[in-house]
Amino acid sequence: MSSPSPRRRGRYGVDAPSALFGILMGAVPPLAIGVGFFHQPWGKLVLAIGVFNAVSASLFLYATRRGKFVVWARELSSLGLKGNERVVDLGCGRGAVLTMAAELVPRGRVTGVDLWRSVDQSGNRESRTRDNAAAEGVADRIELFTADLRELPFADAEFDVVLSSLAIHNIKGAAERERAIREAERVCRPGGRILIVDISQGAAYARTLRQDGYQVTHRPVGWRMWFGGPWVAASVVRVDLPG
Repeated sequence: MSSPSPRRRGRYGVDAPSALFGILMGAVPPLAIGVGFFHQPWGKLVLAIGVFNAVSASLFLYATRRGKFVVWARELSSLGLKGNERVVDLGCGRGAVLTMAAELVPRGRVTGVDLWRSVDQSGNRESRTRDNAAAEGVADRIELFTADLRELPFADAEFDVVLSSLAIHNIKGAAERERAIREAERVCRPGGRILIVDISQGAAYARTLRQDGYQVTHRPVGWRMWFGGPWVAASVVRVDLPG
């Protein structure tokens, strides 16, 4: 199959809007004060703080509006899908990864699962995801469920591919995130693939999967998914389950 295009026709909002707002508030006032009082001894320091936070906000905006699409286009292409797979996207939000995956399985099915919380993504609701699927021309091959990632409403080994983007880290508590990882394992068939891109917790996901006996690839995805800077960087965790 060809690689999905990172250029999207849908409207996908902003990840973690409150975090972005906080960074912007750390940039705009210091920039204004620093320019206004540049000749004061402390003015240059305040301006430098504003510039630093402005760069951080720019990196965040790029990651959420463009960078994650470039990364996911690359990662999905690496799966070498045949086009008839059953795929599930855990924490699908407004459908950024859901619709990209659906492009690659014209004879398959892509299932999205979310709790539709706007604190995790601006304007996050099921109707918006359906609108985006229609805009991308893949509405005929998706289905959506409202469910907790720790208790998925699916049978064992139901999916060929399990995906998750920037979702599992929102679950509070290491033990609860482990539950979500093991649910991902449960619903993935023997010989299937699990592919997770997330911030801050990738090493923990990889450790859980290795404890369960799987060969795991864990690596950074690079600057395109720096949500403010390298201190909030995404990584990819991939498992090819034995058949």
